[in-house]
Amino acid sequence: MGTTSSGSGGNKELSDFLRSRRARVTPEQAGVRPGASRRVPGLRREEVALLAGLSVDYYIRMERGRVGNASEAVLEAVARALWLDDAERAHLFNLARPQSVTRVSRPAVPRRVRPGVYALLEALRDTPAMILDGRMDVLAINRMARAIYVDFEAMPARERNLARFMFLDPAARELFIDWEMAARMVVTGLHLYTGRHPDDSQLTELTDQLLAADEDFRRWWAAHDVEEFSHGTRHYRHPLLGEVTLDYETLVFPGDPDQWLFVSTARPGSPSSEALRTLAGRIGDQDPSVHAGADGGPERLSDRQLQGRREKS
Repeated sequence: MGTTSSGSGGNKELSDFLRSRRARVTPEQAGVRPGASRRVPGLRREEVALLAGLSVDYYIRMERGRVGNASEAVLEAVARALWLDDAERAHLFNLARPQSVTRVSRPAVPRRVRPGVYALLEALRDTPAMILDGRMDVLAINRMARAIYVDFEAMPARERNLARFMFLDPAARELFIDWEMAARMVVTGLHLYTGRHPDDSQLTELTDQLLAADEDFRRWWAAHDVEEFSHGTRHYRHPLLGEVTLDYETLVFPGDPDQWLFVSTARPGSPSSEALRTLAGRIGDQDPSVHAGADGGPERLSDRQLQGRREKS
């Protein structure tokens, strides 16, 4: 899944991305007269070239991935013509200027988590938290996140990956009430990482596996959507706690933009907050069966049991 295609010598990722964005912009949106006969969705190449102030030949070569290291001014003009948002604009720059990406890319070697980050996860012992990288590899995870999601630490090292869990483990579709939204966000994040690290062989191995195994992944990967998932809300159906709603934040570590903290919290005083307290108590009692990936997992706590916990606290 590098930047070049096998036969044409062009940048296939850039070509596919530009075509997908062009198809999304309507003539009305771009202020172009639609005309009577249009055989393509969205804008024509000639219209994008006109809007960006480029020659038609140059834009056609760019969309075919045959323009090397386009200038910043050209890329800004194309981004405006295609109505790209901030994440899409950054992705365009990464794809179109692979030389600059290569200079800052790091080899695909096992990433090490600093001792201080492990200490941070331990300090968040009653809050689900994990450390992810751009490939969605789970580099470290605390006890509450293992109990909410799955015990990644019990897996072989190369299988500890959030994307693999989302698309290859049936438990994920049971756990996430809004599975489609969560899974699509994983795909958009992987596309962003592809632009920054086009020659990551482990990413190629991961996406090839998911493309071969899952129809949803194939469809969403082909859409070439990109998005930074910095914060939001997820809804879970936990085998022990029932339905739980958690807000999440992602925090990038200074000095290592390819490692970030994914932490989930419940709103104070909410039933989900009480459920997390209950789960933390069960883990404190060393109940070994409270993780989402367990076969034949425990029965969920009843409302009466949860209420009893609240009254005792």
